[in-house]
Amino acid sequence: MNPPALIIRRATVDDLPALKAIWVSMQLPTEPLENRLTDFQVVERDGEVVGAIGFQIVRTAALLYGEGYSDFSVADAARELFWDRAQKLAANLGVFRLWTQENSPFWQHWGFHLASEENLARLPEPWQASEGKWFTLELKNEDVVNAALTKQFGQFSEGEKRNSADAAARAKKIFNLIAVLLFIIGFAAIGIAAWLFLRFRNSSH
Repeated sequence: MNPPALIIRRATVDDLPALKAIWVSMQLPTEPLENRLTDFQVVERDGEVVGAIGFQIVRTAALLYGEGYSDFSVADAARELFWDRAQKLAANLGVFRLWTQENSPFWQHWGFHLASEENLARLPEPWQASEGKWFTLELKNEDVVNAALTKQFGQFSEGEKRNSADAAARAKKIFNLIAVLLFIIGFAAIGIAAWLFLRFRNSSH
């Protein structure tokens, strides 16, 4: 008989009792994790939550944390699901770099490596107080992306400046044309008035 399939989904308030039991067994602080319930993805088997992991985002960085299981026989299969979900969330939410303090060989197998001093300089401030080793995985080169965005913004700004200059030039041409037309109309009006005056004067004699 095949073992029951695992299902991954986002945690809900109904999952709190099972999650608390997992966190206690993993010696994790339950109150802070409970306050971040919406960060968590859970894996269930036959309707029972058997594993969970948090996915928190700060700007372009994401943190995998609070991993735990009530049944470690499903850990590897659950991590496959967690990793697939983490990649999708990262892609959809514009994450450039992943961080974790989970030291399972599974995460290192998928590219996480011990963070260097240069890497740690990019660690978001809210996570810096956490002690222990940090592992990181770069999904996109942030410097390259920022440089490309800066270049694109510069080109956009130059384009806007050219458009503004063109619009100003067109407005000046229109203004000059209107001024010429008004001058012609004014000159014609003076001519007509003078003609009418002379005609009226001649007819009065």
